Amino acid sequence: MTSVPGSDIQARVASLLHLETIIDFNIAMAKETEGKELSAEVVRPGVEAVLTRNDLGFYIIGEHTGRPVGQLMITYEWSDWRNAFFWWIQSVYVSPVYRRLGVYKALHYYAAEEARRQGNVCGLRLYVDKNNTIAQGVYAGLRMSPTNYDMYEIHFDACPAQRLAEVEKEQEVNDDATE
Repeated sequence: MTSVPGSDIQARVASLLHLETIIDFNIAMAKETEGKELSAEVVRPGVEAVLTRNDLGFYIIGEHTGRPVGQLMITYEWSDWRNAFFWWIQSVYVSPVYRRLGVYKALHYYAAEEARRQGNVCGLRLYVDKNNTIAQGVYAGLRMSPTNYDMYEIHFDACPAQRLAEVEKEQEVNDDATE
């Protein structure tokens, strides 16, 4: 567990004990940032996967007097140019009443210190909405700087697990038809 000097916010790696809190935080974050209503039934297996599979990443929880008040998730990107990992900061959420009280700073410091300790991490990255000037100011205050890269994506209609189930069902139908 780590705390920022002068702060009573503590940060640590999350465990399955934090499952419900992280689900709630992710649902609240999606509603607040994108106006999306997420279902706990959809979010739960995604959060469980990260909490139980280190190869996917991990969550860091910020606590005040033992109560979870914020989170972030770390995922990994291998850089062949650097022969090291970048850690991507994602799923950042701080409970509204704890904003501007150093929660994100504690989470960020914990991630940065853990990355340095690992020895095979060459930096931290994150993406931020171009209009979210408050978050941009926070990140700049923590010595992060904008890059020359814009992000592009292709968004598939169904997540891979759902699509895989559909493909398997189609194959079963086709197999039955050819027998």
